[in-house]
Amino acid sequence: MSRVPGWLGRVGAGISKVGERLDERRAEAERNEDSDLSGVSAPTVPPRPAGEAVSGEPDTGEPPHDQVPPPPAYAPAVSARPEPAAAVPWGLRVAAEAAWRLLVLAGMVWILMKVISSVQLVVFAFVSALLITALLQPTVARLRRRGVPRGLATALTAILGFVIMGLVGWFVVWQVQENIDALSDQVQDGIDDLRKWLLNSPFHVTDHQINDIAKSLRDAIGANTDSITSAGLEGVTVIVEAMTGILLAMFSTLFLLYDGKRIWEWTLKLVPAQARPGIAGAGPRAWRTLTAYVRGTVIVALIDAIFIGLGIFFLGVPMAVPLAVFIFLFAFIPLVGAVVSGALAVVVALVTQGVFTAVMVLVVVLAVQQIEGHILQPFILGRAVRVHPLAVVLSVAAGGMVSGIGGAVVAVPLVAVLNTVVVYLRTWSRESAIRQTPPPHGATAIDLAPVDPSADRS
Repeated sequence: MSRVPGWLGRVGAGISKVGERLDERRAEAERNEDSDLSGVSAPTVPPRPAGEAVSGEPDTGEPPHDQVPPPPAYAPAVSARPEPAAAVPWGLRVAAEAAWRLLVLAGMVWILMKVISSVQLVVFAFVSALLITALLQPTVARLRRRGVPRGLATALTAILGFVIMGLVGWFVVWQVQENIDALSDQVQDGIDDLRKWLLNSPFHVTDHQINDIAKSLRDAIGANTDSITSAGLEGVTVIVEAMTGILLAMFSTLFLLYDGKRIWEWTLKLVPAQARPGIAGAGPRAWRTLTAYVRGTVIVALIDAIFIGLGIFFLGVPMAVPLAVFIFLFAFIPLVGAVVSGALAVVVALVTQGVFTAVMVLVVVLAVQQIEGHILQPFILGRAVRVHPLAVVLSVAAGGMVSGIGGAVVAVPLVAVLNTVVVYLRTWSRESAIRQTPPPHGATAIDLAPVDPSADRS
């Protein structure tokens, strides 16, 4: 009986060893199956005998913490999420960058327009002073070269210029007041002549329609003659504003003529130091452009007024001299002013002298304007102030919509000056980049010579 427990112990130990071997084979088969599915052979880890602890850890029967089993083969691959800025397409990022900058510029322009509209009288007075100064400053410079003191040259030039402009305005008002009654009678007679011509014309206009139109025009001209001549000059407020603007323009012109250089030097101090050299070079060129534009426009307007005035005078159109002065003044509004002044002369000729005279006046106006556009402006103004016709039309329209006639007058010289400034700054920045870049091997001083800004007019 004593041998039975020993025999049973040996049988139990044998069964335990067989179970351990089966467990080892099962674990090895599972490892081989996982390595076949993943394509990477896993390192074979020798089984740890039961009851053996690693580095003092207790034997809990579980795998060690530093050995993490690989993920199953059917698990999807998950990549790391990119940064949000990198996930946005490049074109969309460029469009967004340009959009917010355009919004900032639009906001600045809107604020600037609000400020200008709130002090519109001061702005127009100063701009008018700039235009007058550009017209008179060459005379001051010529007197200074002949030895005349600066104060005396400024006073003589300003007084002479203001007297001439005042005489021109007084002459226009005097001529209109002297001839308005006779013109009213001639217009009424011309309406009757035009009525007879329309009745016999192939336009199939009825007598009833002509009578209604003629009656409306006759009543309007007869009843509103005084209001037409004094339009825009009624009211104490308008007169006070006009006198204030004239005085501001006169004082600004005097100081610009006398002390324009020091005013410009003080203005440069407000510009950041890095941009100061470019602005200092662009300012004189912009002033030369403005001077050339004003002088050229005055010469072209004077030629238009003389030749069109002579034409309508020899055709017997009444108020030839006031019409010539109006043509001179409207010539400061490019394209649009010539059309309006020419149409005014044709209408006066039509209602006073008849259809034939109106057609002849139209021929004279078109001929002079063609000579102006193809000969006078390219020869007198030159390339320095040449602006594309589309830019002229758009700028005149925008200026008229914003500030009326004054805005239309100022729009084109402003565009010409901005064009000159932008072209110079672009050329200056390119030259600065060339100067900062080290010259290539073998380059000479001629290869790195600066470019003339006036040659780049693209």
